[in-house]
Amino acid sequence: MTAAKFQNVSAFILAGGSSSRMGADKALLELAGQPLLLRTARLLDAFVTPVTVIGDPSLYASLGLPVFPDDVPGLGPLGGIATALRISRMPWNLVVACDLPYLTAAWIDFLISRALAAHADALLPASERGPEPLCAMYHARCAPVISTALARGVRKVTDGLAGVVIETLPHEEWKAFDSGGGLFKNMNSPADYAGARAHFEGKTPS
Repeated sequence: MTAAKFQNVSAFILAGGSSSRMGADKALLELAGQPLLLRTARLLDAFVTPVTVIGDPSLYASLGLPVFPDDVPGLGPLGGIATALRISRMPWNLVVACDLPYLTAAWIDFLISRALAAHADALLPASERGPEPLCAMYHARCAPVISTALARGVRKVTDGLAGVVIETLPHEEWKAFDSGGGLFKNMNSPADYAGARAHFEGKTPS
């Protein structure tokens, strides 16, 4: 097995959402013959090994990936990030949501490399919607700040990062990795799934 490119970075996929809009567990929906969760893990493990899932082991352990449940269920993505940082043994941590089918190897390589050169606690891309904290890099220094925010009842990820040094990546820095305009497009609904299948499998959305 070829060694991962980055030896001092951990990677985590957050798969704790309810998938209520999809009507099925989106992490397990197949694209080009692979569950999306496994597809994302295979993308990341060229750069970081192991890739760990934060979610329900009873749902995802059969995929052959390390799976850890949220320390405290029901706290949303911020709770998932807190769990990831608690179990990580590396200074930098890549955290991505499980529902981002359009991520690319070139983008992941750039994001990790950029974080390792940053003088910050977190590196967040910024799109037209604002910060993208669920495809971002977090230093271990973020852990106590996030834990304290959760204890105060904070649930929004960007609010939970108040007090850490954040560097944002404006669109000008990452537009070259987003030729299709969908790098951070979530797969939340059946229509999103149909669009992703059309993109990766050449199928016509119904």
